[in-house]
Amino acid sequence: MKVASLLFFAFLAQLSFSQDKFTLSGSISDAKTGESVVGAKIFFPFLGEGTVSNSYGFYSITVPAGNYEVIYSATGLDSVVRLLVLDRDTILNVELGNGVAVKELNEVNINAKQGENVNSTKIGQIELDVNQLKTLPAFMGEVDIIKMIQLLPGVSSASEGGQGFYVRGGGPDQNLVLLDEAQVYNASHLFGFFSVFNADAVKTVNLIKGGMPANFGGRMSSVLEVTMNEGNYKQFRIKGGLGLISSRLAFEGPIKKDVGSFMVSARRTYIDVLMKALIPKSSPFAGSGYFFHDFNLKANYKLGKKDRIFFSGYYGKDQFTYANRSDNFSVEMPWGNTTGALRWNHIFNPKLFMNVTGTYTDYLFKFVSAQDVFKFELKSGVRDLGNKIDFSYYPNTRHKIKWGSEYIFHTFTPVSVSASQEDVVFDTGEAQHLKSHETAVYLLDEVDLNEFIRVNVGARYNMYQFVGPFKRFIHGPVNGQDTVIEYGKNEIIQFYHGLEPRIAGRFLLRDHSSFKAGYSYNYQYVHLTSLSAVSLPTDIWFPSTDLAKPQTGWQGSVGYFRNFKKDMYETSIEVYYKKMNNLIEYKQGALPQDNVNDNTDNLLVFGDGMSYGAELFIKKSLGKLTGWIGYTWSKTDRYFPVLQPDPFPAKYDRRHDLSVVAGYKLNERWTFGATFIYATGNTLTLPASWYVQNQDLLFNYGARNSTRMSPYHRLDLSVTLYDKAVKTRKDEKTGENVEVPRRFRSNWSFSVYNVYNRSNPYFLYIDNDGELLEGDFKITVKQVTLFPILPSLTWNFEF
Repeated sequence: MKVASLLFFAFLAQLSFSQDKFTLSGSISDAKTGESVVGAKIFFPFLGEGTVSNSYGFYSITVPAGNYEVIYSATGLDSVVRLLVLDRDTILNVELGNGVAVKELNEVNINAKQGENVNSTKIGQIELDVNQLKTLPAFMGEVDIIKMIQLLPGVSSASEGGQGFYVRGGGPDQNLVLLDEAQVYNASHLFGFFSVFNADAVKTVNLIKGGMPANFGGRMSSVLEVTMNEGNYKQFRIKGGLGLISSRLAFEGPIKKDVGSFMVSARRTYIDVLMKALIPKSSPFAGSGYFFHDFNLKANYKLGKKDRIFFSGYYGKDQFTYANRSDNFSVEMPWGNTTGALRWNHIFNPKLFMNVTGTYTDYLFKFVSAQDVFKFELKSGVRDLGNKIDFSYYPNTRHKIKWGSEYIFHTFTPVSVSASQEDVVFDTGEAQHLKSHETAVYLLDEVDLNEFIRVNVGARYNMYQFVGPFKRFIHGPVNGQDTVIEYGKNEIIQFYHGLEPRIAGRFLLRDHSSFKAGYSYNYQYVHLTSLSAVSLPTDIWFPSTDLAKPQTGWQGSVGYFRNFKKDMYETSIEVYYKKMNNLIEYKQGALPQDNVNDNTDNLLVFGDGMSYGAELFIKKSLGKLTGWIGYTWSKTDRYFPVLQPDPFPAKYDRRHDLSVVAGYKLNERWTFGATFIYATGNTLTLPASWYVQNQDLLFNYGARNSTRMSPYHRLDLSVTLYDKAVKTRKDEKTGENVEVPRRFRSNWSFSVYNVYNRSNPYFLYIDNDGELLEGDFKITVKQVTLFPILPSLTWNFEF
């Protein structure tokens, strides 16, 4: 019957409206929650053509007039089949989930993600399934999106437990991290051991590490797009979890059913509560502790058939305190992020979609130390106000055009220092507030030249102004006087601009495979200065100035992509080369507090970098066993002539990086997960020799980053036990026992981190033993390891 229906509609399509073309457009949503579905596939079997919904669920496709069967599908949801007479432009909003089940559509292929690995122009882009991540082993029971990102090829972590991630040889500052289009400058909690992204509040995660399209800019290495859940349009729901060190809770529901919705979530650790119980009040360390909390909020409302508004907000704070009452000494370190985004979607016509966004970002770090009557305080941060407008135009199935503009007003506070002793306030100079304007316009065009070749060509033109008020300190000769140049408010101190060409292409082969290539040129006007080998809140964000020029770089990549067994297995191999200019490092021996009555860029040196490598990716996304294998071979060098005349390995240079991720669904109640990691050790600089002068032990250091730590490897395991999805009760009318869905659902997740108790290096340090005059003096290198085997247990619930 199904085959006959297809042939009938195909025959009618040939007879009628063969010349005219009309547009089918609308929105795709989840029938259960009402949330928009990103990446849903709209497919015309007779034409063999289709499209996908954008990040707001909107779709548009123009085809010849006729009678058609149209299939709407999305991964994880039941599909819907609609029979249409397309004789005019038509708007059709579709809910997925209560339609025709996937298993009944055996005549045509409706897997929403089928072939995308091969067919699209995306190179170096990976989307993560948030629901799958929740079944994998989690450090201390906390599902961490960025730790999952670090398991992908081309992405490496800074160190054991570290939060910073490095993409294809770029630094942590070269990653554009977006939460509902608002920038996040420090995406970590607990000194980098957890990310700021609460998995219960996250809807989609997309990583772009190569072939960056023209609608993104401001960073050189990657884009990490994280979008929050919109909230349930149909009913109120609560979900959360209780873990060993933290708990979380999320509440969602309709503002007006099927018209607007909201979602709010909160998370907090209770390490401080545990420390209070473990440290007696009589201890000199009473009062020491740590905690973090964060909140997510999102609301949206449909103003009509063509307009919709969104508001997203995030607030997170870490608080570390240390107290030693015996020495009357204390340290307090708070830091945190605040972001907000207000968006407006408007549909001009079936082919033209617009999104307007206003964003706010604030990151602040503070260090306060006190001893007796002396108090020292250091602050650093960055605040952004931005807006952007994006247009998407869909002329036909083989052509998509996107254009827009973006503006950001930056206010950087690299370092603000104050000191006092009782009523005496020391002169530490004025706090520096560096202001700049960043503007960009872009245009990209994705077009199918024929059935084999698809190209995505774009360009981005950027402009940057570093403006006053500002004081430039110019150091004179030794023992000479410094010169100070003052710039007035809004006075242009330095202007930069440049064109960023972007191109990606795909050549389709006939054996379910394709070749792809991409090239991108990028400007970056923000820098991150760090004194540590790991990503810490003490790292300082700094803008481009008249001395610190913008980072520039280009990346080229080519790859071969192939799917097997009806797209059950996706494979790819990519090679890339990246060149980076105007990178920054602190001068030898410099410290952030040295810029009291000075400029931070006077403490910096400038250099270049390069990276090249090959990545292998094998992914299985269907069946009981799912997961991926990722392997990267790479080499990353830096060249700073002031620090060393020859190029040297970057501190995060890793020759080999292997990740194996697997999930196995035994049945509806039991799910197992495993991850294995192997990576070449990080580099560092250690002394090559030592000597004694005036009874002081001194060192001669070897070449920069010439020592490599031991390889890093670890196995994690997890098991999740779900409750029964249905319960049995007696029907009052028939007296028979019937099964009904449970309103309250829960599961237990048990994870073991570092199963075989590997002592992985966190850092190395020099120690000495014995007495020089006794003849038993010796120098040794010792290793610090953070985490042994760590079991964790989490109870998750939803109702």
